[in-house]
Amino acid sequence: MEKRTLGQSDILITPILIGTWQAGKRMWVGIEDAETIKAIRAAFDAGITTVDTAEIYGEGHSEQIVAQALSNVRDQVIYASKVFANHLKYDQVIAACERSLKNLNTDYIDLYQIHWPSGFMNSEIVPIEETMRALNHLKEQGKIRAIGVSNFSRSQLEEAAQYGRIESLQPPYSLFWRKVEKDAMPYCIEQNISILAYSPLAQGLLTGKFGFNHQFAEGDHRSKNKLFADKDHYQRVQNALDKLRPIAEVYHCTLGQLAIAWLIAQPQTNAIIGFRNAEQAQQNTLATEIILSPEDIAEIDKIGRTVTDYLDDSPVMWNF
Repeated sequence: MEKRTLGQSDILITPILIGTWQAGKRMWVGIEDAETIKAIRAAFDAGITTVDTAEIYGEGHSEQIVAQALSNVRDQVIYASKVFANHLKYDQVIAACERSLKNLNTDYIDLYQIHWPSGFMNSEIVPIEETMRALNHLKEQGKIRAIGVSNFSRSQLEEAAQYGRIESLQPPYSLFWRKVEKDAMPYCIEQNISILAYSPLAQGLLTGKFGFNHQFAEGDHRSKNKLFADKDHYQRVQNALDKLRPIAEVYHCTLGQLAIAWLIAQPQTNAIIGFRNAEQAQQNTLATEIILSPEDIAEIDKIGRTVTDYLDDSPVMWNF
């Protein structure tokens, strides 16, 4: 699989990253550790060498699962993890990184990211200068190789960049959720900052597996996703999927593979995908082999806008 340079660093990432929110189990249902480990390993065997996790995913459980899956090939993989919004003071960042290093069974993290801006979920407001000072110190020590941010607006990204080099932005981004295109993407292109898109399949919607009357199990956070919750909007989603199916047939691929191929064809953009099992890992990896024509990229773009044009301006995908 081709590799791409992360920002301006010397780190090479794959255009698809292994996402491990579900590996933490919290806010998900039906997740089994053994299956998750198999899925991560299958993704690695299929050529995906970059994995994204976070301290908040199951309070370290996701990081531990990553370590169980990949420790014996650590020198061949890129680890990305994140510090949460309630740990952004200088000493808290240092301590959080140490916990993540222990959970991941490694002595360095390739990409360490601020998960949410200070103040998220009523967390204490911490000046970005203080947080960046801690991250720069960790980088100088060799405990992290690069700094990234997640869920930052353009203005927040620009402010953070005043205090150190930012190599990546991790926003929610898919054919059905495109807020970043109007806000931070132009800055990322200008500054050569990699975009690591999470929820690239709109939490499964773009696979086409959810019908009109789908109900999520109790405890599944997707029940609060704006793309699912509003009936009129859900109807627009289904109509768009019907228009995408003939294009997928032309490329002999699934709807999910088509959506991923479209996304990683966007400027600076890579896709973080969560896998529940080995089959999903193998199937979604095939998206990197699909080369869409400029005409089909434009047509898919147009279809996606029949969904996104009706969304409000809030950057958060869930009504938590």
